[in-house]
This record gives sequence, C-alpha cells and structure tokens, in this order.
Amino acid sequence: MDERKLKILAAVVDEYILTGEPVGSKAISKVPGINVSAATIRNDMAMLEQLGYLEQPHTSAGRIPTFSGYRLYIDKLMTVEELSDSERKKLDDMLGEEDNLTEESIIQSAGKALAELTKCAAVVANSAPKFSVITKVDVIPTGKRLYLILLITSNGSIKNKACRLEFDLDDEQLSFFSHYIQENLQGVSIEELSEERMEKLITALGAYMITLAPLVKGLCELSQDLLHNELTISGEKNLISCNEFDKNEIVRFIEHKNEFADFLNDSFSGIQVMFSKEKNDFIIGNSSMIVSKYRKGDKEAGSLGIVGPMRLNYSKIIPYIEYFTQKITEVLSEEDDDFAGKDT
Repeated sequence: MDERKLKILAAVVDEYILTGEPVGSKAISKVPGINVSAATIRNDMAMLEQLGYLEQPHTSAGRIPTFSGYRLYIDKLMTVEELSDSERKKLDDMLGEEDNLTEESIIQSAGKALAELTKCAAVVANSAPKFSVITKVDVIPTGKRLYLILLITSNGSIKNKACRLEFDLDDEQLSFFSHYIQENLQGVSIEELSEERMEKLITALGAYMITLAPLVKGLCELSQDLLHNELTISGEKNLISCNEFDKNEIVRFIEHKNEFADFLNDSFSGIQVMFSKEKNDFIIGNSSMIVSKYRKGDKEAGSLGIVGPMRLNYSKIIPYIEYFTQKITEVLSEEDDDFAGKDT
C-alpha cells in the first residue's frame, strides 16, 4: 500500500460518494495529484481489489469501495471539510433562537436538523445517569387520592409519575413522607435504588406503611426508568426510502430502538464511525453510524449521530455532528451552571 495506491483509493471513494456509480480508471486519471496513466491506475485498482479495499459489482463495470475500503478511508485518508461562516449561521438558524434554547429544545432541534441535512435518520441517546444522586423528591396532590411524585437528580434529570392511592393523605402524612425520604434517600445514587432497598424502606415505614408504600414503589419505578437509556429517532422516513436497506430490518430497528442506545453510549472520545459489519448486533445491514458525545459540565450527558448507508459524505457530515454536539454541550453546561448557582 504505497502512497499512490492510497491516493487512488481515496479518489475512488470520493468519486463513488459523489456519483453513486462504479468508478473507472478514466475518471481517476482526471483527479489532481494522480499523475499516472490509466493503465497504471487499472493495475493499482486491481491490486486494491485483491487486498479487499475495492470490489467490482459487474465484470465490465468500474469499482466501488468495500467496508474495509471505507474504514481505511475514514481512518487515514479522508479530509474533513471546515464549516464556513454562512454554514454555521444556517446551522444556528436551524437550532432556533439562542436566548430561547433549552436542553430539550436544542437536542430535539439538532436531531431534526441532522436528519434534514444528511437525508439519514438522526439518533439521540441520553446517557443513563448511573452515577448521579437524588437531590430532591416532592409529592404534589393533584386530585382525589391522586399524587404526583417528582424526582430530581444531581445531573439535572427530572422524572415524574402519577400515583393513585387508596386514601387521601393529610398534611401530617405528607410531611412525614417528605422528611423520611430526605433522611433515607437524599444523596443516594440512582444505581443503589434496588427493589430490595425499597422493600426495606417500605417495611421501615411502620404505621405509615399501608398509606405511603405506593409512593415508595413509585419512586423505585422512576429510578429504574432513569437507568434505561432512551433513544430518540428523527427522519425514520429517510431510512425507509433508502433502497440499500432491508425494510424489515428498519422496522425492527425502530421497534427496538432503545436496545440500540448501548452502541451510542459506548465509551469513546471525539467522533466515532461504526459499520454494521463491525457489530454483530447492529440491526440494519450495510449501514453506518456516525456519532459524537455531548456533555453537561464535566459529565457525559448523551450522544448525537446519524444512521445511514455506507455511501455517505463523511467529510461533510462529521463537521455538522461536531458543531451540533458542541452547541448542545454549551447550552447544557450553561443550564448546569445556572442550576448550581441557584443551589448556592
């Protein structure tokens, strides 16, 4: 794999991404920087095919990249494009007015914008706050024997659940429950809220066990919800309209999307590009995924990326994802600072 073959491979991938058609030696001979004859290019392309980086779909056709060709291209040969000022402004406009951006709105807007820009499916996974602790629990009466449990954790996650009881609670019972939870659960890690621990808490309620046990069970269910990764998909129709995918695999992907969140929450830094052939459990065959982390302060808060075919303009899409994750991190970190300021 001398430098010339690497240049030819990069040129084939670039041309195939652009046209979607098998690439011949004549097209490569016109690429700047490849100053050799078409015959030499044909020989090098044949060698690249033998090495597994290119393949020939038909005997008389040119060549297209294989999975290994894409991997080598992304890891060593690709030149990522820089966003222009006008492109940055366009992306900002797609996110919405900066003064009105919240955690929920910017993540939702970034997913929709990515799907629109890339014609792929955008995926967002919120990292499970396993190491966060309970900072506050509120019980709010909302109707006859109906109460809302509000759970807030140290990483800013907020969960609520409606809970219907057998009896209406008086002020004394609500006050007891508030102090009981504060003494026994405030500062406790979400990961530690096992069913066994909750059963012990229920038993320790003593005379209040019959009336307050459903609230404790509701808290347990909320904590379990927080431990599950949640995946949001934008632009599913882009996957369905892609002729390179099996439609049944797309349906399974959408139905089991939260299982797919584990791929996005693997530990990595920067941008990661994955291919279905590298992951046995990757639901959609012949697909690729580009994903990047966003953060809240010094903690990972989630992942943003796209799922699409292997033939993608990686050099163009990667800067989009990097820019959006950077903007999300800025908004989330500002909210985190504001939250910390209010606590102090």
